[in-house]
Amino acid sequence: MTYAPEQLTDLSPDDIVLESLPEEIVAAMESRDRWVAGLPQPTDAFEFLVSDVQAWAPDQVVRVAFMGGDTTLHNKIADACQEITDACGITLDFGGGRGGFRTWTTRDTEHAAEIRVSFDMGGYFSLVGTDSISTFVPHQSPVGGRPNQRSLNLGGYDQALPPRWKGTVLHEFLHALAFHHEHQNTRGPCEAAFRWDDDPGYQPVQDRQGRFIPDASGRRPGIYTYLSGFPNFWSRAKVDHNLRGLREGGGITAGRFDPASIMLYRFPAMFYRTTPSPCAPIGEGESLSEGDKAALLRLYPEIPDDRKQIVERRMTIADEIEQQAREVPAATFIEPTVTQLRAGIT
Repeated sequence: MTYAPEQLTDLSPDDIVLESLPEEIVAAMESRDRWVAGLPQPTDAFEFLVSDVQAWAPDQVVRVAFMGGDTTLHNKIADACQEITDACGITLDFGGGRGGFRTWTTRDTEHAAEIRVSFDMGGYFSLVGTDSISTFVPHQSPVGGRPNQRSLNLGGYDQALPPRWKGTVLHEFLHALAFHHEHQNTRGPCEAAFRWDDDPGYQPVQDRQGRFIPDASGRRPGIYTYLSGFPNFWSRAKVDHNLRGLREGGGITAGRFDPASIMLYRFPAMFYRTTPSPCAPIGEGESLSEGDKAALLRLYPEIPDDRKQIVERRMTIADEIEQQAREVPAATFIEPTVTQLRAGIT
């Protein structure tokens, strides 16, 4: 479910707005990911939770374009992302110059940019890596990889910047560079540390905006209940998709858990079973951690010999996908997935 950006104007500093891709996008991604997860796991695991299947070429120039917002906002986002490009061998090209920042529209028939930013949908989200240019998602969706579809959304940023806005920008752009959520790292403690269910005997209570809050006896809603209310309105399945651990394999690799990562959400205290929680982030959540920077450099190295190793690794994955596709009935996502990988090899 998506919701109008104006609803975000009622946010309090304690609210957490989680990424919320449209349901049809999630369904397409899950179908693809289930198949890819069965592929052999590469032996050279990266730091962190990243996806080779959806990574860009190691030294690629990835163009970014905006729909909506003004030059001041565009400049702030570009400046925030400088921290990413300073850490690795990839370039985020926002255009700029005398002609202003690069823009795109829903009428485009050719890609103005690989990453197409919008501000008009509810919440914050990004497609992961080269899904931003893939055609395996439904063409009628407002979100997808086609030239006229959004790939990254920062809902309401064109109206007012929310608390910790820079951290959100970095988080979403790392998604766009093939990073997954750190709380979904199965080598970390988060799945066991989360309070999935309500306190025993909890009586559902909502405030005037629809947030689920503790009841008269102080019993608290669990994650499933809390996220079903304002400002996320998530189903149980969407909670599982976004919070449960991601299985390694098929190009998704995990390193040690990084509590300082920008990809680890700053959840409300009631999300955790204990205080302090081993899943709680450390740091201010407004800049990349040293682990984030190391992961970026491993995925997008600056040294030619390191880039060669990345290319060889992805060639192995692409070959394996093509071999598997010959042995099983081909799904609609197979050809786009291989195309994405081959693009990341050159």
